[in-house]
Amino acid sequence: MSQDLKDILGRLKYTDDAKVVQQITEQMKAVKNRMAGIRHKFVVMSGKGGVGKSMTTVNLALAFARQGDQVGVLDVDLNGPCVPKMLGMRGRRFAMTADGAMPPVGPLGVKVGSMDFFLEELAPVQWKGPMDLSPVWLGLTEMNVIREFIADIVWGKLDYLLTDLPPGAAADKPPVIAGFIPDLDGAIVVTTPSEIASDVVQKSIAYARDLGIKVLGIVENMSQYLCPHCGVESELFDGDTEALCQALDLPLLGRIPFDRTLARSFDKGMPLLDGDYATLKRYDEIVTRIKALVDYKKIMARQL
Repeated sequence: MSQDLKDILGRLKYTDDAKVVQQITEQMKAVKNRMAGIRHKFVVMSGKGGVGKSMTTVNLALAFARQGDQVGVLDVDLNGPCVPKMLGMRGRRFAMTADGAMPPVGPLGVKVGSMDFFLEELAPVQWKGPMDLSPVWLGLTEMNVIREFIADIVWGKLDYLLTDLPPGAAADKPPVIAGFIPDLDGAIVVTTPSEIASDVVQKSIAYARDLGIKVLGIVENMSQYLCPHCGVESELFDGDTEALCQALDLPLLGRIPFDRTLARSFDKGMPLLDGDYATLKRYDEIVTRIKALVDYKKIMARQL
């Protein structure tokens, strides 16, 4: 564990309840100040692991960047941060300044904030103390680390910030973390056509709505398998994401096939960036829909 991460962990004190409340209040004020220069903020969530949420996040960020926007990606998965690896940024570090932590800049000018930049290669985050004995203490500490981490990053001026939420062991964890982002425009939910994934994702959406988080729509990932040789698309699952969207009164933002060529490029840290590549065009289409949704919601809000 790096000294910078130790410093963050060292700031968290639980000697009495009053100080904990004060600390959380100060953290949230700092987060709001840090994000004051960001026009639009989204979280990408699923509630179910293995649906390609991080892959979706980075490709949406790159799609925004291809359209000329200033973009940032916030990776708040403490135990399994993977955004830097996908973008070929493994081994990079925050530039620590008097104002805070300056995020490294990746492909197409995308700024990235990730716990991975604090860790040595493949080193895990290890929790010590009372958290070893109580999952409640572990959860409280993890949430405070995330707030402190977000509060330390200096984003500057951005058009869009996409936060890649951890899948969570339960449906409530991602929405709770989403609540840390001030003036959130909404959540983008990733699922696969699998019925198992859809069931868990539906629970996360219900919980997010209970917390007052707007859900912009659903991205169906791994909708089909794209043959790397002939280009033919074949079904992978038998689920029905359109029916899920109708039941939840949400738009289906787009479908992304499982593209082995694209998956391999990000797995090796050499992301495909060519906007003419067929699968990347689908991400561009999703971004266009997201922008239209945000603009429409703003117009409607003004009329109310």
